[in-house]
Amino acid sequence: MARPSSRPVGTVTRGTTNPNRLRRMDRWIAAVHGPALRSATPYDSAPRAAAAPVAVDLGYGAAPWTAVELLHRLRTAAPATQVVGIEIDPARVAAAAPYETDGLTFAHGGFELPLPGERRPALIRAANVLRQYDEEQVAGVWERLRARLAPGGLLVEGTCDEIGRRHVWVALGPEGPRTVTFATRLGSLERPSDLAERLPKALIHRNVPGEPVHAFLRDFDRAWAAAAPYAAYGARQRWIRAVADLTADWPVVDRRGRWRQGEVTVAWEALAPRG
Repeated sequence: MARPSSRPVGTVTRGTTNPNRLRRMDRWIAAVHGPALRSATPYDSAPRAAAAPVAVDLGYGAAPWTAVELLHRLRTAAPATQVVGIEIDPARVAAAAPYETDGLTFAHGGFELPLPGERRPALIRAANVLRQYDEEQVAGVWERLRARLAPGGLLVEGTCDEIGRRHVWVALGPEGPRTVTFATRLGSLERPSDLAERLPKALIHRNVPGEPVHAFLRDFDRAWAAAAPYAAYGARQRWIRAVADLTADWPVVDRRGRWRQGEVTVAWEALAPRG
């Protein structure tokens, strides 16, 4: 297990985790970022043996399930992918060690991302990590993590409930934030604004009148209400209709195939906090 030479950057999270908690985020990553993972090339002068793309599960928690599942799901899209689970609590790293396998290792560290040979990851997934931080700290953490990405890499940072029914995440490239994705188990949804409680730290305190994310969720609820007749065909058809109506006023960047999964992805610029 790789260990950093200095104190890890960050603070210990609660560590709450459950099997399949991050399935919605994982499947989105595999579908959207899979082609980039398949085409990933070595960084700088890395030998061919180290050419496989590296994905980091940052702050995986008290149990290693999310890292194990991330490896499995990414390999359906990019079979050569390697996953490194990074935790700031050394006891959690020691507990995860028995689960190491081909393509999966665990390391003690934080936002500095200690990777062998100073490799830069093609993917960083940070789920339920920044929830405990102040909103003012988010931009700095994002910048630090983005700086560690390989060219063409992706940082996915967000929050979900304890069993993964509701999830909202931001996707960021080396240049900055790109999109916000809302994902839910449609059968458990009363209205789209129910997802507000799972907004990532950068947005959760901005769900107030005058802020774009508040206006978006308001319009989504209205579109959902207008699509009520489609509920006769199931919650999926109602969601698809509501999202289709949203596209008239909001820059929805994905298509019907993702909407069918209970997702909608919007350009970051449309939801970014004001001021």
